[in-house]
Amino acid sequence: MERVDCIVIGAGVVGLAIARALARRGIEVLILERAPAIGTETSSRNSGVIHAGLYYPPGSLKARLCVAGREMLYAFAAEQDVPHRRCGKLIVATSPGQQDALTAIRDRAAGCGVTDLRLLTGEQARALEPALACSAALLSPSTGIIDSPALMQALLGQAQAAGAELALNTTFAGARAGNGGFVVETGDAVGERFALGARRLVNAAGLWASDAAGRIEGLAPAHIPRTLLARGNYFGLSGRSPFSHLIYPLPEPGGLGVHLTLDMGGAMRFGPDVEWVDAVDYRVNDARRPHFEAEIRRYWPGLPGDALVPAYAGIRPKLSGPGEPAADFRIDGPERHGLAGLVNLFGIESPGLTACLAIAELAADRLAA
Repeated sequence: MERVDCIVIGAGVVGLAIARALARRGIEVLILERAPAIGTETSSRNSGVIHAGLYYPPGSLKARLCVAGREMLYAFAAEQDVPHRRCGKLIVATSPGQQDALTAIRDRAAGCGVTDLRLLTGEQARALEPALACSAALLSPSTGIIDSPALMQALLGQAQAAGAELALNTTFAGARAGNGGFVVETGDAVGERFALGARRLVNAAGLWASDAAGRIEGLAPAHIPRTLLARGNYFGLSGRSPFSHLIYPLPEPGGLGVHLTLDMGGAMRFGPDVEWVDAVDYRVNDARRPHFEAEIRRYWPGLPGDALVPAYAGIRPKLSGPGEPAADFRIDGPERHGLAGLVNLFGIESPGLTACLAIAELAADRLAA
């Protein structure tokens, strides 16, 4: 049986970042990805936003890793020529009764170390964005956008340069813990199975992390959370954008509201909404279009009629469901579940893209503990 020092399950942005971090520490890494390409699910089906770290409880993993990861990501993107832009965003109050919520976001963000936010009057916000309708706004100059596929290619390139290998079309069938590591069962595109020995195992399977953890013999079920699925639909709009900043409404339960983001070419897209689903389905729900139009017109009354077109949809892995408080990331090492050499990552949704490099360092540290 062939042996490798570490197997990473999942070649999304977080799995690739972890593989890079481990390989740069001199650890032999094999990345397993069941799809024929890297990052085909949550990592590429999102808004592509570099978040500043405004919305999360102070001291939470999401808060800490977003703030640290943001600066790491900007530096990495600049060094590796990954297309990105620090364009800033405006969180808008569309009625006077919402202005206190902006102050609450600013104060909570300050508790997380985000100190560059500015409260703007409606007039000041419209001086920046004349097409905007709002009574007040919160300016976040540290928010930006990034080319997610280019980021993942850069992470993979550095991981491979440090010795990591990638196996596409390769499923994780299961593992059992034993003396000195794990016996990992994998499958290929034609259904053949192979066994590999690994001293360390990282479960970065994203949407499928709970499912993968359930196939690790020796891991107690109490350490495997349920993963719920929240679909986010995105709609696009052709033509030149009247906005240079990202525009966000106040957050809603389960998400950040139907916001306006820009891609690296300047094109507008709107979303995501929050639609709880029972299975992974990437079809855009066109029945949501009227809801999108109504939400967008709260801050952009000039949205042309019948102009939105379905763009794409993404699925977020959630550890909390409707009506429940938002759950934090879970990055479970041996100190939590008791299996040496294993790290499970659960509920890595937003701001996972922003935080990927900081997540990777923490996961690598817990793997070495």
